[in-house]
Amino acid sequence: MASVPDQQHDHELLSPEFMTKLEQLEILTRKIFVGRTKGERRSKRKGESVEFADYRNYVVGDDLRFLDWNIYARHERLMIKLFMEEEDLNVTVLMDCSKSMDWGDPNKGLYVKRIAAALAYIGLVNYDRVSLYGFSDTLAHEMRGVRGRRLVSQVIKFLQDIPLEGGSNLSAVAKSFAIRHRGKGVVILISDFMDKGGYADGIRYLLSRDLDLYVIQVLAPEEIDPTLRGDLKLRDVEDEDLAEVTISQPLLKKYKQNLTAYCQDLKNHCTRRGISYLFTNTRVAFDVLVMSYLRQRGLLR
Repeated sequence: MASVPDQQHDHELLSPEFMTKLEQLEILTRKIFVGRTKGERRSKRKGESVEFADYRNYVVGDDLRFLDWNIYARHERLMIKLFMEEEDLNVTVLMDCSKSMDWGDPNKGLYVKRIAAALAYIGLVNYDRVSLYGFSDTLAHEMRGVRGRRLVSQVIKFLQDIPLEGGSNLSAVAKSFAIRHRGKGVVILISDFMDKGGYADGIRYLLSRDLDLYVIQVLAPEEIDPTLRGDLKLRDVEDEDLAEVTISQPLLKKYKQNLTAYCQDLKNHCTRRGISYLFTNTRVAFDVLVMSYLRQRGLLR
């Protein structure tokens, strides 16, 4: 990914100029649901009809209002109309706020908060229902079901105030979220995914709710290309585990190979399950990530 200078101040989540650009965007969902009627979402499309997407065969119990009688008249087949769920959208951001995110230059935690702020702002100005969760080993911080532009300042303050602390446990967090979360909609999971428990169970729990899931993996430049050398004692910032290592050129080469393989495995895991995956590092300009890469992945339009 190419990088250009980021014009925002060190601890500013969204500049007024960037907010103006974000108002031209909206969050999309790829999920198709039966019989979706138009909600109250106040967006650029207000007044348009629900977007037709596809048909499927009728099964006992389906709502007869969504049968296509024209198809039945021509082919004597009972077909149900499917519609894209674009109105009254629920948008949820699950962001990793564990201690490992307080790392790197630019800082991973600040970068993730900026992504969350941008997505929340887009949702609020389009009158979506926005929920934000900051997690470590639990769902420690949450703001649920907010709606409307008037709450932007509260959302920004909520994100700014979340501390970066504690260990990470994606599996426990995702299980807790899946138990509590009843609605459908878009969920954006943002993390470095450097979790000793792995990511597979956490992703499985989220998919069990039939959510439209997007995964964004964020690493710091120092994690991708470490500059450490020599005999060192390295301490895990989350659980205080200590390791004595001699960092040599062959060891660094092996580390980079393992990291590349790990990220590729995560990408493949997501792709096989219909999840959009995006990898980025914090040197990628934040505005480029949002305005270009998230649009390319189909999360924004």
